[in-house]
Amino acid sequence: MGGGPKTVGMIPVPIHVLDFEGSRQSGIVEYGLVTLRAGRIEGTETRLCRATGTISDGDRLQHGISEAAVAGSEPFEADWELFAGLRESGPFCAHHAAVEDGLLRAVWAYGRRSPDFSEEGLLTSGWGPWLDTLPLYRRVYPNLESYKLGDLVTLFELEGELESLADLHCPVRRARYHCALYDALASALLLKRLLELPELEAVSLRWLLQQSASSEAGREAMGQGELF
Repeated sequence: MGGGPKTVGMIPVPIHVLDFEGSRQSGIVEYGLVTLRAGRIEGTETRLCRATGTISDGDRLQHGISEAAVAGSEPFEADWELFAGLRESGPFCAHHAAVEDGLLRAVWAYGRRSPDFSEEGLLTSGWGPWLDTLPLYRRVYPNLESYKLGDLVTLFELEGELESLADLHCPVRRARYHCALYDALASALLLKRLLELPELEAVSLRWLLQQSASSEAGREAMGQGELF
């Protein structure tokens, strides 16, 4: 595609792409946040968070974060104002969003009363509905061998852009998969890429939320929309 970078003109609010490292056992020990506006990265946030429980050996080997490394950090719950405020301004997005939603709700069952974003005038106290790049890619590309985050980045040749963004935004030694901001940047690039497709560049936020539902029943509950 030529003509320079595209913007996503049909999405009137920022989209906040999240990734958490941690588990129900340890709590959230790192978060990464990428804010997309008009299809462009507007800002990023990340930090380590003090564990609220034991970090298992398996989790530590995966994300590389030990209890000692986060012992001096504030717990995740110290950032209520950040996350509640973000959700008021735009929807959250993740790759396999049920994980992030579950970890978030384990800390705060509800957010502030905020726009639902799937329907004008509708309010919610929940953290969703979420945009989710996993079911979105499954819907748009139904016959891929894998929908893992790294596999999609490789398949759609986003590695170079991801590495460049990681060099700019990720902390030292946290620029790899299973590091929160790196994974959030990867998810944001996948969403941005979808919204730049000619057949999808004019889709509505409501449509994106419908197609992000993980099941047919979930899509029907929001009002089934045509794929294209």
